[in-house]
This record gives sequence, structure tokens and C-alpha cells, in this order.
Amino acid sequence: MGHISEVLHEKSQGGDGFPEDVFLSPETSSVLFLLGWHCNDSSEPCVVFNKRSFRVRQPGDLCFPGGRVAPRLDFFLSKVLKSPLSPLARWRFWPQWRDQRREQANRLSLLLATGLRESVEEMRLNPFGVTFLGPMPSEDLYMFRRILYPMVVWIHRQKHFLPNWEVDKIVYVPVRELLNPDAYACYRLHFNVDGKRGGDGTIQDFPCFRHQNEKEQEVLWGATFRIVMSFLEMVFGFTAPSTDSLPVIYNTLDQRYLSGSF
Repeated sequence: MGHISEVLHEKSQGGDGFPEDVFLSPETSSVLFLLGWHCNDSSEPCVVFNKRSFRVRQPGDLCFPGGRVAPRLDFFLSKVLKSPLSPLARWRFWPQWRDQRREQANRLSLLLATGLRESVEEMRLNPFGVTFLGPMPSEDLYMFRRILYPMVVWIHRQKHFLPNWEVDKIVYVPVRELLNPDAYACYRLHFNVDGKRGGDGTIQDFPCFRHQNEKEQEVLWGATFRIVMSFLEMVFGFTAPSTDSLPVIYNTLDQRYLSGSF
């Protein structure tokens, strides 16, 4: 955990950080990049994902818990996070942010509060049972005009979660699998937005990761895939293979994917 925290902190020193209007922009969302010892009840580290239910947009996708900032509520919760013994206050780099980067520290605390609040709502994560490891660079969710701000945390003792209606199930992926080049593929998507069978649409290729979960194969792609790849490159120096050399997986996304109305 120490190495991860140091790498994330060093990365956060460059770039533009959190913009001034991050609180007010309707595009702002915060997500929690969840790590822990959850794979097969062993000591193997893994990444913890939510699989989106068919009652929300992007059904079936793997994602991290999170959502838009609720300014009043999250501002209050960010004050709580600055108190002693909170995950943020226990972060080894918090005194440096608080004393030398005050405005950035305030924005960080609010975004972390948003991610923790949403994670409590979506999967009943214990917000005081985690260690905050640091922020990651933002990621654009182009399809929905959102900007995601990932916050990396380590889950300690919590082994069971209670997903709400937004989440189909919790998916645990070993870090070892994410570092295996053979687990990657080309995701060839047909976007059939008019809803007609065989209708015209755009076909586009995306890099993806495949995880065999019990009897079902999960596919990680899109913005969450890019966040995970950014993490793996920063921490482990790992880069996914080029899609040109990968096997192809086919799927079709229609208007229901965008609206969540099934």
C-alpha cells in the first residue's frame, strides 16, 4: 500500500489538479477505486467492481461506485473527513496537502466525501474501514458528458457488501489477472441507437479485459477500463497489448443502454 500511495501522490503533484469549478460543474463525478484482499477468501489482492443493474444506464457494465457531487451534503461530509482518525486525516500526505495546497486539499476532501457517500449507498461500504491511498488523474466519460475523479482506497476487514437496486452484483478481479496480457481482447461494438433490428449504426473497436466469473464472463471496457489501465501503468508499469493483435468480442448496444429503460 505504501508504494501505491507514494506513486499516486507523486503523480498528483503534476498537471492541473482539481479545477476551480469542480464543485459546481454538473459534469463532475467521483468514484472509488476499490482494492482489497477479497479474491477467493485468500490473501491475493484484487480490484472490487460493481456490475451495473438493468435498472440504470450502462446495464451490465463493470464500474466503480460513485456519482455526482451533492454540494451541501458532501461539503458537510468533507468537514467530517478532516477530523482525526478519518481515512483522509490518516493519509500520510494529508498534512502536506492541507498546509501547502489548501484549495486543492478542500477539493480533494469533497470529492473523496462524494465517493464514500455513493459507495455507502450503492454497496454499504464501511467508510471508516478503508485506507485512502490517493487520487488519480481524471477520466472523461464522453458518452454521458461526465468527468470522473477516481479516489483509490484499500478495504480492510469488510468481506460482505449489500448492493442496492443500482448494482447487480459485486465482482472481484485479482490484480494478477489484470497483469496478464492474454486476458485482453478487442471489444467490437455495434451502436444501434435507432432500436431497429439490423438498423444502421456505428461499429467501433475498444480495448477490453475479460474476466471469467463463475459461469459468466465479465467484460471491462470504456472509462473504467481506462482508469484501471492508468493505475496499472503508474503502479506496475503495465500496458495492455494493442487491439490489432487481440481476439475480437462482439456486442450490440442500443438506446436502452443509454437510457437504462428495459
